[in-house]
Parts: sequence; structure tokens; C-alpha cells
Amino acid sequence: MHRGFQIGQVHLCRAPIDFRKSINGLSVLVEQELGLDPFGQALYVFVNRQRTKLKVLYWHRNGFCLWMKRLEAEKFAWPSERAGVEQISAQQLEWLLEGFDLWRHAPHQTLHYSSVS
Repeated sequence: MHRGFQIGQVHLCRAPIDFRKSINGLSVLVEQELGLDPFGQALYVFVNRQRTKLKVLYWHRNGFCLWMKRLEAEKFAWPSERAGVEQISAQQLEWLLEGFDLWRHAPHQTLHYSSVS
């Protein structure tokens, strides 16, 4: 998003938002409705009802930054529209921006063994 910004966490707001909201409205939403710290080292990702637009809010040193992507012919894959937040990795955000559906194509299960024999 911004050169030199260390991404700590990525939070997806599951419910679509009113895309007329900008920095002030989104930062209040993060703090009051989602119960998260808008000043932390995290990206807060929002989608519109049609899932054609995505906004990313984050704090960088001395001010908020707002990034937006609009798709011309496709839709973003998105988790269910229930209230709340879903946390994903920075790599998963990149995949989401490229058009991958993170919820349909789950990775292989992680296996844990205590012995080889």
C-alpha cells in the first residue's frame, strides 16, 4: 500500500459498507463498530454491496491513508455478509486483489505428527 509500511494484520469487514464513507467515517467504523484500533499496524479492508469496489484504510506515521480499487467487469470474492471481522494475511490480501476466492479454495490441511514410525 505504502512503501515502508509494515503490515501487521489485515482485517476484512465482512458486511458491505456505504461507499460514500471516507477516512473519517471508516476510522470511526473501525474503532466503534469493529472494536479495533485504527492507529495500529493493520490494514482495514471494506467492500461495497455489489463487491465491485474495495477500500483499504490504514494509519501511516502521522495520518490515515485510504486506498481504493474498482473492478470493471468482475466481483471480489468475499466471506459471508454477517457482521464482524475476518483476519487474513498480507499474502491472502494480494490473492484477493488478484481475483482469487480464498473461501472456495482452501489450502491443504496442516498435519502434525509426533513420530515417523
